[in-house]
Amino acid sequence: MEERVIMAGFGGQGVMAMGQLLTYAGMLENKHVSWLPSYGPEMRGGTANCSVVVSTAEVGSPVVVNPTTAIVMNKPSLDKFESSIVKGGKLFINSSLVDRKSDRKDIEVYYIPANEIANQLGNMRVANMVMLGAYVEVSKTVSLESILQGFTKVFGEDKAHLLPLNKQALEKGAEVVKRQLASTV
Repeated sequence: MEERVIMAGFGGQGVMAMGQLLTYAGMLENKHVSWLPSYGPEMRGGTANCSVVVSTAEVGSPVVVNPTTAIVMNKPSLDKFESSIVKGGKLFINSSLVDRKSDRKDIEVYYIPANEIANQLGNMRVANMVMLGAYVEVSKTVSLESILQGFTKVFGEDKAHLLPLNKQALEKGAEVVKRQLASTV
């Protein structure tokens, strides 16, 4: 198994945090991992993306050119990475901020209203966790438990009080794709 993921959005949307959590969860499950961040010229509001590889074999390169999955938080990220996903891959779109559908017919596409769900939970900053929950539910690359276990390692003990809210966000993301998958059967 080798999962090559691009996570992309505006700076400040938690794209790097998503990547770090997925990478750390893979480490906890004794998988081979890499995480490579890429920032635009500005930190907040500029473009940001990261490449994550989670594999049962050694990772040859942290650079992801043809991702098996892309998680896009905004329209510029969809425009940039949609065409690079391998045939049969997966695309997760934050439908709260992206006003168009995917043009691809040869990949699985999931539309997640991440910002709306985060708003319902009372904190817009967990939209990234909604997206990550959706991804973990579909891909099974790592377990949700490993993501939660890695939370304080990535964010520090002083953020442990945010774990219940983030767990809710992850679960809500998983619920959205479960409903989408059930409606296609």
